[in-house]
Amino acid sequence: MRRHLISIDDLGDDDLRWIVARGVEFAAGTAEADRPLRDAVVGVLFRKTSTRTRTAFSAGALRLGANLITYGPGDLQENTGESAEDTAAVLSRMLDVLVARTAGPEAELRAFAAQSRMAVVNAMSAVEHPTQALADLTTMVRHFGDVEGLRVLYVGEGNNTATALTLALSRYRGAELHLRTPPGYGVEESFLRRAAVSAKTSGAVVTHGHDMTDLPAVDIVYTTRWQTTGSVKPTPDWRDAFEPFQVDERLMESCPGAVFMHDLPAHRGEEVTAEVLDGPSSIAFEQAENKYHSARAVLQWCAGR
Repeated sequence: MRRHLISIDDLGDDDLRWIVARGVEFAAGTAEADRPLRDAVVGVLFRKTSTRTRTAFSAGALRLGANLITYGPGDLQENTGESAEDTAAVLSRMLDVLVARTAGPEAELRAFAAQSRMAVVNAMSAVEHPTQALADLTTMVRHFGDVEGLRVLYVGEGNNTATALTLALSRYRGAELHLRTPPGYGVEESFLRRAAVSAKTSGAVVTHGHDMTDLPAVDIVYTTRWQTTGSVKPTPDWRDAFEPFQVDERLMESCPGAVFMHDLPAHRGEEVTAEVLDGPSSIAFEQAENKYHSARAVLQWCAGR
């Protein structure tokens, strides 16, 4: 049985929680010692740069017993005009799982997934980064013991990490996500509507504002770099709009007891100061490690093993 992960919304509640719990088990070393992807073949296609996601899925596949084939941005015949559907029809006869970072529209990934032989994992598209959200949830469970009831302040651009986090946290009972983004750089309305549907069922709270006043009490302050991979800002003076959204010591002091999260890579002095990223409240590098544990859980779930 093959299962695709293109969006957080592709996961049922039980599936979402299983992947997170399995990632925690891998991190704790309590998962089964056998290699559930033994003899499987995993393809890794990255058209955009990646350190954490590519390494996490590559190392994770190998640790689970799979064989690995890697593709760079110029390796497939799509570059000479072959359709995504034809590419998938061929790859699905040879691969068990394809992990793909396109940084383009989700439609191409959906075309890859229009077959049932090969599982397809979205390792980041232009609009959503679902495996990042799963790593984030794994981090929250490892640090706090649960996601339910957690209060998160997300500061910065409403990018693909923010959209995935919005869809994920809205599924947990009593969780709060407070998005604070520069005007014109917020989370797309369609994702907010989807999250609102989940929140109505779960009792979660999602708010979205464009200023840094009257911030709520939170357990986590989360930011991402201001220049998302594969994106270009529409105006040359965009930094002026982003400057008030930097996470510095003053912001962290206004959220006593909160930990700091960042999906990395970070640009010290831009979205976060060095004092915060490298300070005692930061769990950003533990979060990066959890991407590896979470990737193994995703691969096992998608491969149906």
